[in-house]
Amino acid sequence: MAVKNIIAVVGATGAQGGGLVRAILNDEQGGFTVRAITRDVQSDKAKRLAALGAEVVAADLDSPGSLKKAFAGAYGVFCLTNFWEHFSPEKELAQAISQAQAAKDTGVQHVIWSTLEDTRKWVPLSDNRMPTLMGKYKVPHFDSKGEADAEFTKRGVPTTFLLTSFYWDNLIHFGMGPKKGPDGALVLTLPMDDKKLPGIAAEDIGMCALGIFKKGREYIGKTVGIAGEHLTGQQMAAALAKALGHTVRYHAVTPEMYRGFGFPGAEDLGNMFQFNCDFESVFCGARPIDGARSLNPALQTFDQWLSRNKSRIPLG
Repeated sequence: MAVKNIIAVVGATGAQGGGLVRAILNDEQGGFTVRAITRDVQSDKAKRLAALGAEVVAADLDSPGSLKKAFAGAYGVFCLTNFWEHFSPEKELAQAISQAQAAKDTGVQHVIWSTLEDTRKWVPLSDNRMPTLMGKYKVPHFDSKGEADAEFTKRGVPTTFLLTSFYWDNLIHFGMGPKKGPDGALVLTLPMDDKKLPGIAAEDIGMCALGIFKKGREYIGKTVGIAGEHLTGQQMAAALAKALGHTVRYHAVTPEMYRGFGFPGAEDLGNMFQFNCDFESVFCGARPIDGARSLNPALQTFDQWLSRNKSRIPLG
């Protein structure tokens, strides 16, 4: 029986990592076995992965030594950071550096780094079309990931840079779903004007990542963007209305209004959506749907995702 290469997955109990863990476990002929990396191996999510057949290993992104142990012997590693746990771009960069160094030290043959654009390449800090945040960022949770790309490159780590898209799952978990208005109709509020937003089912990110690993060295050194569809807010509202059987209106607020909503991260997200709008052709162009489908033939459309998940969307 052929020995299967190990793919170590950072953030294995989260949306992206969990999708990849399950994709590998479900792909019995794929030539890979999975090592699920998580801070707490006793969590319910970790136990569920173990029950499915994953090797579950403890490591902490703030502990470089634990990462080296977790990466040891792995052929490939899926690396990511979660800005929303701590809201610190500096911490995110440090965690990316720890992963890049651990991959270098352990001789990993293929890293997929889940990244995003450094928006300052398009909107320098001197550009006042959107406010500068935290002193030196335009979209902190984008910029810190994009800045970290160079940390993998300069260490000579064989890396594929994976540009992800807006999770449709944010409609369930991130409070971005439609809310009931005074007249009883549902309202989807986004500062996207009439521009298209690339979106994807979170689980499909993992499926696309597996597709990249299965291509061997083909995508090493390349940036690969993925999306399930590019949709306007109006198109998303129409799809939601059809799936939910309820009127859903699209409310296109300005980025300034969105930044002022006051929830944690509102300024960051307001700037993000403004960047998506102002550079629609660049942002959508970097995330071709056909490319994602070539990596993951089961790639879901928004309608397909809604048919499976509509009952999970809280209608506040």
